Order: sequence, then C-alpha cells, then structure tokens
Amino acid sequence: MTVFVVVAALAVLVVAVGLFLLATANRLDRLHVRMDAGWAALDAALARRAVVARTVAASAPAAALGRLGGEELVAAARAAERAAWTDREPAENELTRLLGALDRSELPGPLADELADAEHRMVIARRVYNDAVRDTLALRRRRKVRYFKLAGTAPQPEYFDIAEPEPAPAPPAHDS
Repeated sequence: MTVFVVVAALAVLVVAVGLFLLATANRLDRLHVRMDAGWAALDAALARRAVVARTVAASAPAAALGRLGGEELVAAARAAERAAWTDREPAENELTRLLGALDRSELPGPLADELADAEHRMVIARRVYNDAVRDTLALRRRRKVRYFKLAGTAPQPEYFDIAEPEPAPAPPAHDS
C-alpha cells in the first residue's frame, strides 16, 4: 500500500512539473510570436519612412534639402530598404542622419507632417519590437528554459538599435 502511495505521489509530481514546463513553453512561444509581429510592424514602419524620404527627395524645394542632394536621400532610402538584416541598422542610421539634415521648416506642411508621422511610427514600432525582444530574452535566460531546452531551435532574438530622429519642433503658438 505504501508503494502505491509513493508511486501515485511521484506520478502527480511528474504531471505537475510537466504541466508547469508546458505552460512555460507556451509562454515562450507566445513571446516569439509577439516578437515576430513586432518585427513585421517595425519593418513596415521603416519601409513607410523610406517611401516618405523618397517623396521628400523628389518634391521638396531645394531650400529644404540644403546641401543635401535629393539623389543622396533616395540612395539612402533604397539602401535601407534593400539592406540585409545584418546591415539594416547602419543603413537606417544613415537615412536618419540624412533626414535630420533637412530644413523641415521649408517643407510643404502636408509633406512635413507625413515625414514626422512616419518617423514617430517608426520609433514606436522599434520600441514595441525591442520590448518583445527583452521579454523573450528574459524568459529564455531562466534555468528551466535552458535546462529543458524549451526554446527549441528558435534563433536567439536580437535588439534593433538605431538612432531615433530628433523630434520635430512644435509650431510657434499664435496669440488670438
């Protein structure tokens, strides 16, 4: 009878540990899905910013471009869009640098607003993606995940660190 109780207790313990590990593996899977969705949103935001940069290069007045050539801005936007994952951060940083050199006060209002919106959405998408990477890495670093190899063959997540554009200055307030 005591052997039966010990075996039953051991079976309950094994099932409980198994369910705990299964719950952890499911959480890790959800975090990887969240990270993938964050990357998709970030990629879309970066693509939109590149399209807006090309539009600025094509239709901005020369005063807005200053010393910056429109061809240089178009080339940087195309390079950022076509860059492989390993080269994406430097390409996006170069595009950010060139966009920061624009005189935005010389841009037509709708174009300046579109550029500011594209940059703002890119910043938010980058933060969401990096938050998902942080949460995924935190769970992957736990002993139970490492010991039981709950991450499977999923690649190690990496942060996407690029320079954030300077916020556009607020328009001057008019007294009524």
